[in-house]
Amino acid sequence: MKEKEREEIEKWIEGDESGTEMLSRVSSVRPFLFPPPLHRVPLRVGNVLELVGPSPSAKTQILINAAITSVLPKPYGGLDHLVLFLDLDCRFDITRFSQLLIHRITQHGTDSYDQALYHLCMARFLYVRCYDSFEFLHTLRTLHRRLEKEKEVQGVGVHVLMIDSIGAFHWMDRASMFLSQRETSKKKLFLQTVSEAVVQNIRKLLQVHPMLIMATKSVIFGNRYSTASNEVKGNMEERCSKNMTRNHQNFQYREYMPSVWQSFVTHRILVHSSDEHPGTINHQNSSAYLLEWLLPKLSFPDRIVVKDKHYNILDKGGELHKMKKRYSTKSW
Repeated sequence: MKEKEREEIEKWIEGDESGTEMLSRVSSVRPFLFPPPLHRVPLRVGNVLELVGPSPSAKTQILINAAITSVLPKPYGGLDHLVLFLDLDCRFDITRFSQLLIHRITQHGTDSYDQALYHLCMARFLYVRCYDSFEFLHTLRTLHRRLEKEKEVQGVGVHVLMIDSIGAFHWMDRASMFLSQRETSKKKLFLQTVSEAVVQNIRKLLQVHPMLIMATKSVIFGNRYSTASNEVKGNMEERCSKNMTRNHQNFQYREYMPSVWQSFVTHRILVHSSDEHPGTINHQNSSAYLLEWLLPKLSFPDRIVVKDKHYNILDKGGELHKMKKRYSTKSW
């Protein structure tokens, strides 16, 4: 590493960068040009996008679509960057990811795929699976050296960090709060403490490796739980209802992530199933969803129809955009 780059990294870690310098550095980076449905709002490094919805609701598929756009070279409509995918849900399908990457490559006017391009994209998708909060935090703390090594090897850096799904360990951590006080050999996990550590480590990582953060979060629609009866002392967990009204329908989801994470999020999209199916396509073996921007608030939704090998985006005027899904992977 060059001496100048080392000095800049040490300066960021020590917190010597002023707010003006940070804004100047971040604003100098062009926004990511993602395909629909992430085209409505410019997304830049430093932003934290949260995809909220029940399971399943195509949240991971939207991440995959953005990931493929990121790793593909520019002549193929990509961004020419590395992507780091943290799988907290432990349900990521590597085989399907590979198949859909091939499908995307073959859409560029050839019946056969470029094997060298395929391996390049696979190497650019950095995949990490975590099984609990301890492993998640350890991964965040050790990412700096890993990302530096990948940048040296591949010549490009990671510009997008994806987390699927950020609330995967919430209920396990919540249960750990009720461990017997006699178990002094184990350090108890507290929801607020874990979330604070996650946010703090991501902030430190962003100082050295400016990235766009994209995270999914599974929620439950409906008023199944009573807010009053589930209050947690010390404000360790905020419970509230987020209301969305569209076409005389009211969608409520229960917010369970601590406020430290909620305040960290800069952009939020609500994804939920739709009973309205566009009549312009064949809906056999497909599912329709509505995507609504909550932060910033947009007045119109996007509709997507998920099929086996792609999903279709319908804009507010009803025009159909066919977006091919793409996958690649490299596991550390």
